[in-house]
Amino acid sequence: MSTGPSLSRRSSLADYISAIPRPRLASLRSRKSTASLHVDPYTPYAVYQQKMFPAILRDADATQILLETILDMPQGRRSLSRLARTCKAFKEPALNLLWRDLDSLTPLLGLFPSTILRRARRPGLGLTKPPEKQDWARVLAYGERVRSIAYVESSGNIHPSILPLLDEHKPVRYLLPNLTALTWKAESAATLERCRMFLGPRVKAVTLEVGSRSPKLNDLLEEIASHRGLTAFAFTLHTNLPDDFTERFAHNAALEKVALTAPGALAAKVGKWASALPELKTFAVDLSARTTTAVEGFFEDISVGSGYSTPSSVGGTDSGVFSADDVDFSEARKAAVRLTRDGPRQGAFAKLNNLTLTGDAANLATFLRHLTSPLVQLDLVMEDPPSPLDWHEVCTVICEHFSDTLQSLRINATSASRFGELVRATSRGGDLPMRELPLTYFSALPRLWRLEIDLPESVIFKEQDIAHVARICPNIEILRLCPFARFPVTGPPPPLTLESIVPLTRDCRRLHTLGVVVNAAELESDEVYETRVVCSRSLLRLHLGHSWVKNPLQSAVLLSHLAPYLETLKYFNEKNRAGIVEANALAWQRVAEFLPHIQHIRLAERKLQPPPAPYVPPPKADKGVDATVSTSEMGVSAHPEVAEFAVQAEPELVEFGVQSVPETSEVSIDATPVFVEVEIMAVPDVCEQGIDAVPETEEKGTEPMSVALSDTASESSDEGGRPENSIPAISMFIPSVATGVANLTYRVVRFYTAPIRFMFSFMPAMPLSLARFSSTHASSTYELKYAPEQEKRTSEPSSPSTSQPAHHTNGSAVVATESEPINPVCQ
Repeated sequence: MSTGPSLSRRSSLADYISAIPRPRLASLRSRKSTASLHVDPYTPYAVYQQKMFPAILRDADATQILLETILDMPQGRRSLSRLARTCKAFKEPALNLLWRDLDSLTPLLGLFPSTILRRARRPGLGLTKPPEKQDWARVLAYGERVRSIAYVESSGNIHPSILPLLDEHKPVRYLLPNLTALTWKAESAATLERCRMFLGPRVKAVTLEVGSRSPKLNDLLEEIASHRGLTAFAFTLHTNLPDDFTERFAHNAALEKVALTAPGALAAKVGKWASALPELKTFAVDLSARTTTAVEGFFEDISVGSGYSTPSSVGGTDSGVFSADDVDFSEARKAAVRLTRDGPRQGAFAKLNNLTLTGDAANLATFLRHLTSPLVQLDLVMEDPPSPLDWHEVCTVICEHFSDTLQSLRINATSASRFGELVRATSRGGDLPMRELPLTYFSALPRLWRLEIDLPESVIFKEQDIAHVARICPNIEILRLCPFARFPVTGPPPPLTLESIVPLTRDCRRLHTLGVVVNAAELESDEVYETRVVCSRSLLRLHLGHSWVKNPLQSAVLLSHLAPYLETLKYFNEKNRAGIVEANALAWQRVAEFLPHIQHIRLAERKLQPPPAPYVPPPKADKGVDATVSTSEMGVSAHPEVAEFAVQAEPELVEFGVQSVPETSEVSIDATPVFVEVEIMAVPDVCEQGIDAVPETEEKGTEPMSVALSDTASESSDEGGRPENSIPAISMFIPSVATGVANLTYRVVRFYTAPIRFMFSFMPAMPLSLARFSSTHASSTYELKYAPEQEKRTSEPSSPSTSQPAHHTNGSAVVATESEPINPVCQ
């Protein structure tokens, strides 16, 4: 009897191709003999135009599916590149698939000539000189095939000098004209600006991560928002979100995927903008390091009609009345929401079906409580370990709001929680504490087909959790419950055993992938072998991680009974995981060796068993039943029995006195001020200083000018009506400087002699002889001091008989008489 091919593996593509029947060609000798018998000189032209077009290439979609399947296989890119070099018919489709998605710029840099690369095998090290126009030919040709590209500056595989060279010497504006998805993670502002040469007109998805705030970030966001066909945008910023972020992307109504990880992403205007996107289907937001109030503020400005911002809503932020009061009803509203479940209703996030949240369990529950969208996939990045109450709240909200639509649920740990695990794994900090994560808080999830939980500390699951999951998720297909958890040898073993997965193989008929850590100990009883109901036809992949095992043969027999069609059995060994237990790794290796043979024997034995009896439906017959309801009236006299019951309650009184006398103390303080006599000698400093106030004079000689006076009155009248006995003013003969000095001296004398003159004003008039003497003396003072070579002329005193009264003009000035000569120089 032929046993057929082995069931432990699938047939490869080469086996399928080799199995295709090929027509046998005649030998060369027979072909020559045939040609000699039938000579036909005419050869159709179509023979020279024949090309190899396999039947699969006639359908482009089938070809694409085949090539993508090859690409997903181990070393698929190498196989696809060999296929492109082997067959011209596969060349173009294979090259398009190979260059469609690039995770680095290195393949593009390798297209430059090796003469301008520093190292041809490592293009990321840089260029020796700027590329010229002919050097861009291959880059531009293959660049048209690229649809998605990623650049991560922190990886360090691209030298910082390459991007400026490409940007400055590029022959076209956009290097990749057909690019539709761009992932750019920059740490510096200069690198952030270089992404503009990839923002072509066909870009529809942008993933932007900025390490530091750039002054030109707003301009870059404006350019990204200018792509009206943008369908996906993920933005990660370590500083505050720009204030005008929502205004810039207000017109991008085609957005289907949005991810925001930045301080300020929970602002009310961001929530209003996101909820108003008509085509939004995937949304991701970071709730880490935020309060519950901040999470609730995300839904404050949702438009009216969503059921949240109306005053009558229990979950709203305003009661509608007494809004000016200072009383805070937030806690009362939270309690009312928990009791009545009157949260937001239809209108906000109407088409949202994929949601990713990051934060602690309390914030996750608060955010989910405000949503009623038909979620299909929910990814929770949670801080581990969560609080039991918060975890219970998360499970309750998920089952109450999304039980009818949820199909995929993945729960992972945040990077901060992973950091503790990494520190303990790379140091001698010891093993991580392990906690239980109960799954019994979940209720019915009939549509769920994927459940994955991967946490560093909450790794303990019990048998009732597995049984509960099998009961509430009958359509589960992929189940992973912390398959990477490692239980220390010095501690207790994993609580689950191989027998614990029996509810999954019995009730979940679609389960094909299972990942869990078990303790494959000795079986307590052989009851599991008594029935074939526990056998799973669908379970194909089993990942056991750091599971424990004692008896490899018994474990292999049990696995062959529970999963007779199991194809892949994974476990950790010393080659792929550090910190393993060598004894367990060797035991699971023996299990993997035993399992295919035991499966083959078990399936062969089942074929020898008689087939089960065909199902015969029970006989059916039509029968009528009178379903008339008979009613009857009946009265019941209900008299309550009343009983009086009295209880005497006398309180016991106890008198207790306490004498409280305060303790007092007297303290006297001498408050007499202390006086100190201090003498200070204060003698002012006197300083005498003399100032020389003698004006500077200058001696200068001038020629005397004689003035002739006429004795007759007629001559004086002819002079122009000048008064009699008048002489010219003395100031016209005195220099200006000397006049100023004389005037100053005169004013000083007048000032200091004012009291004396005031006293003399009360004395009798001066005798006539003395007045004449003073006038004579005054007239004689005008002498020539600056002409020493001349003789001084002194006027003789006039006799009293011939003297005439003096004429005074301009104060006390004395006017000379006609007989007196005039001296033009002052003495």
